Order: sequence, then structure tokens, then C-alpha cells
Amino acid sequence: MGKRVNVIGVGMVKFAKPGKSEDYNVMAAKAGRAALADAGIDYADVQQAYAGYVYGDSTCGQRAAYDLGLTGIPVFNVNNNCSTGSTALMLARQAIEGGIAECVIVLGFEQMEKGALGSKFNDRTNPLELHANLMNDVQGFAQAPPAAQMFGGAGREYRWKHGTRRETFAKISEKARKHAARNPLALFTEQLSVEEILASPEIFDPLTRYQCCPPTCGAAAAVLASDEFVKKHGIQSPIYIAAQAMTTDYASSFEEGSMIKMVGYDMTKNGAKQVYEAAGIGPEDVDVVELHDCFTANELLTYEALGLCPEGGAEQFIWDGDNTYGGKYVTNPSGGLLSKGHPLGATGVAQCAELVWQLRGQADKRQVEGAKTALQHNLGLGGACVVTMYRRD
Repeated sequence: MGKRVNVIGVGMVKFAKPGKSEDYNVMAAKAGRAALADAGIDYADVQQAYAGYVYGDSTCGQRAAYDLGLTGIPVFNVNNNCSTGSTALMLARQAIEGGIAECVIVLGFEQMEKGALGSKFNDRTNPLELHANLMNDVQGFAQAPPAAQMFGGAGREYRWKHGTRRETFAKISEKARKHAARNPLALFTEQLSVEEILASPEIFDPLTRYQCCPPTCGAAAAVLASDEFVKKHGIQSPIYIAAQAMTTDYASSFEEGSMIKMVGYDMTKNGAKQVYEAAGIGPEDVDVVELHDCFTANELLTYEALGLCPEGGAEQFIWDGDNTYGGKYVTNPSGGLLSKGHPLGATGVAQCAELVWQLRGQADKRQVEGAKTALQHNLGLGGACVVTMYRRD
């Protein structure tokens, strides 16, 4: 059994639209300094750094970390598509759990361009080749952004299977805006009705513009430490990682002709199963959830994959209000990717920060009363899914 790993400090900058942010290293350093101050330690106490980003030159992690200090420690650069931030968190946790380090910092950041995501390299095999081939076989290609076609296609498959109303998907976005209105660090804080969301331009049925996460710039950071480090430095209110698992694509992602499976349903389901078994608790014990809502369709699918509701039960779950305050689970109190924003490398670390604040009782107007157990889900096509359980004693 390895060492227990705690999150002892978190920090985040307000997310911004492309072209409106500071440079990636400035954002990352601000988030890093906030996390160190939150932990009450100096950068000199940190033994390793893990930097997550998707779009940027090699060693951007070093450039960001150097603004915190030049201490010669290892800096590892991590790129795992939209699950980059939580992948960096997992590597950092493994370093402490395995006794390699006592205190590490994770920096997640992204300085994005306007418009839909796309490949920067056209002279080599696209890493999403298998995903694109399946989509072509199932539904062909449209003029919409590829990611919207993939997740929208999964939502369409779900609709055909269960007869789900288009309003149900829009209801998720309405909830995201309500939650983000309470978060001063979110990109979009203006509330929208279901009718306004449905009236926005259609991107790919059932998705409209306000059901797709925006390109975003931002940064977040987390400091992780062992129990021994916590005790030595008198750290107050550490939040420990009770369980964590990463999965990648299974054969079912490509062999069953299912858009739902292709966008990561089985990755999520199996990752959650591993986490519940390792933590010794089930979804019914979770109080608050930050999950990967890059599109409303994915949030709906993820409710079922995480076991928050039965398969085929997401529509009732949503309209019963079991995904928000007063219901069974508060999902994405931060506003999620849909409204807080989605700077790819920062997202997983920002989810961690939100859940740490929730478990400490420091989430202000977003606070989930009495939260003791939190679940994080971060997914990237290509593919990787990281599921994490946090708890406080």
C-alpha cells in the first residue's frame, strides 16, 4: 500500500476568451503562486512539477514553472488532450504515493486560439483517425466542427434509443449558467433559459451554440503532499485523494458502431467502477461532482456512466433536478466547461480546485452544504479518461 496523497493547496485565475488573456506562463505562475500561498509553503519546498497543456511548444512547463522559481527540480510536460490536467494530477499523485517525492505542484494552463479545435499537423496520421473512421461509417461528415459532430452524434444516438427531448439537453446548459452565475472565476455568468439556449444557432443536432463549451484561456494549480509532509508543515484541512483511475479506449469504442461508445462511455464507466471499488464507496455516497461537460450531450451520458442514475434514466434525472442544488447530486457547481470555460490543460486542475474548495466549505455562494465526498471526471478523445475521488475526514 502506497502513501496517502493529499491536496494541500489550490489556485486558479479567471478564465478568459482567446485574445483576452495574459500569456500562458503569466497565468500559470499566478495560479501556482495562489496554490502555494493556499498551502502555506514556499516553492523551495516543492520537489517536482507537472505541467499540463495541449497547444504550445515543447518545455512550456519549464517556462511557466521558472516564474515560480529556479530551483532545478524536475519539470514534466504532459499532453493528453482534454484530460491533460487530470493526467498531470495522476502522475503527481503516483510520485507521492510511490515515495518518490513528498511535495509536488501541478500546473495546468492553456492559451487558446479562437474557433473550433483542430490538428496542427497535416503531414502525419491523425491521432483521432479511428474515431473519425467510425463516425464516417455511422453518420458521415458534416460541415460542423469535428468534436461537435462526435459528441452531437452520441447525443443523437441516445435520443433515438430513448426518445429524449431536445429540451432535456438544453436544460443541462441552463443549469450550467445558473451555477456559473455564482462563480466569479467563470467565463460566462449570464443566465440563459432553455428557450434561449434552443434558439441559439444549431451546431449539430441536438447541439446548439450554447450547448458547446467555448475555446478558453486560463490556468489552475494544485499542490499535493504526503501525510508526513502535511504533519511536518502543520497543514490545515488537507483533502485526500481516496481513489483515482485512468482508462483509455476499449475495443467497444470502435467495434460496436456506437457513437456513444466512441466518445468514451466505456472509458468513463470502467474508470468509475475502479474508483468506487478502490475507495470502498459507491455513487450514492458522493455529494458533489465536477464532470466533463464539453457538450451537453456528454454531461447527459456521463450521468449514467458514473452511475449517478440508471441507464436510460438521465432525462428524468435532469427534469427532477437531481443534478443540481436540492437534488441527489450537485454536478458542476463551478459552471463546468460549458460556462466556466475549457482551457484544455487547465480544466482537470480547475475541477480539482473547485472540489477542494467545496470539501473545505470555501465555495461561497456555490457551496454544497455538508460536502464530504467529491467525484471528478475528466475526458479526452484520443483517448483518456481520469476519474478521481476526493474526501475529507
